[in-house]
Amino acid sequence: MRSLGKNPQGARLERIKASPLWAGERFRNVHPVMPGLRDPTASMPTLGEFLCGGERRVPRGPLPSMNPLEAWRRPPASGLRATWLGHSTVLIEIDGFRVLTDPVWGRRASPSSLAGPKRFQPVPVPLRAMPPVDLVIVSHDHYDHLDYPTIRQIAKSDVPFVTSLGVGAHLEYWGVRPERIVELDWWESYELPRSLQGAGLSVTAAPSQHFSGRGLHNRNSTLWSSLVIRSARRAVFFSGDTGLTTEYQAIRERLGPFDFVMLEVGGLHPSWGDMHLGPENALRALALLGAGAFLPIHWGTFSLAMHAWDQPAEVLLESGPKKGVRLVMPRLGEPVEPAHVDRVEPWWRAVDAGLRPREPETQAAATLTKAVPWPMD
Repeated sequence: MRSLGKNPQGARLERIKASPLWAGERFRNVHPVMPGLRDPTASMPTLGEFLCGGERRVPRGPLPSMNPLEAWRRPPASGLRATWLGHSTVLIEIDGFRVLTDPVWGRRASPSSLAGPKRFQPVPVPLRAMPPVDLVIVSHDHYDHLDYPTIRQIAKSDVPFVTSLGVGAHLEYWGVRPERIVELDWWESYELPRSLQGAGLSVTAAPSQHFSGRGLHNRNSTLWSSLVIRSARRAVFFSGDTGLTTEYQAIRERLGPFDFVMLEVGGLHPSWGDMHLGPENALRALALLGAGAFLPIHWGTFSLAMHAWDQPAEVLLESGPKKGVRLVMPRLGEPVEPAHVDRVEPWWRAVDAGLRPREPETQAAATLTKAVPWPMD
């Protein structure tokens, strides 16, 4: 299956082996797991529970969304605008540049088109209708962040990719020309040439607490990273996937302060609390990063844990203002300038009102057990 990607080889593998994060056979998290993140009494969910367990894991109806194409034709007045397109896919407009994060337009977060977590909410704009972007960043190689059909389509353009060490092997295998691929170890940076406005843009890979792998035999063969995007005037933080780590304080000291922060909030389970933030720990991570306007990502698109689909949003709306957090929670496809956001409208509450629940989809669980690592994300 081409969607499984390809393992790093040759010069790419030699560069990986030179990384201080390489532990002989695979990458590793170097920071100890913080106390209380993982519940030692909680069992890992079975694949059947992951696919079919829990309540209200998908909304009863479609989420409200907007077509952003008309708004994108006008530059942001503040110089910084973000459009959440679902899960961890965000179009960031920063001082004349357009940067697309973890682009996923595929129907499933899976190597198979027949089985695995299915998207319950479409992307607000078709991939073919997207405006040209200056850069695509990919945090790591999990299926809900690195999507084979999406990359195959983007590969037809000339846009450069910045990603974590080793992930370029997948991109090149799927048709992205090697000269368009930049792979970064933690704390390494890439400089995008100057724009028409005269300023450049840098992307720096930074620590995260996660793992990688697309098959049974390549777990942690590629690196996972958070990413910092910085122009001459503004800085943006993108978490990718991560558990809570005090390395966020080092990120703030070395790469902050941040005007805008995107942190993952969905897909949390007690048995893998060291690998994902969830809403409460996202607020703790935000404090370590030194605040900044906060856009929650990694929710509202796929059901990747047993919690209710809107649980992360409700927790943030309850806890965030009490901590003085500037929440940015737009509808899908709604371009927002963080500097101009002064309130949150809980648009998600109207979705389930008066609608019958969707019927759960029958999953071919056995197909996935032969193809992907567990847990998947």
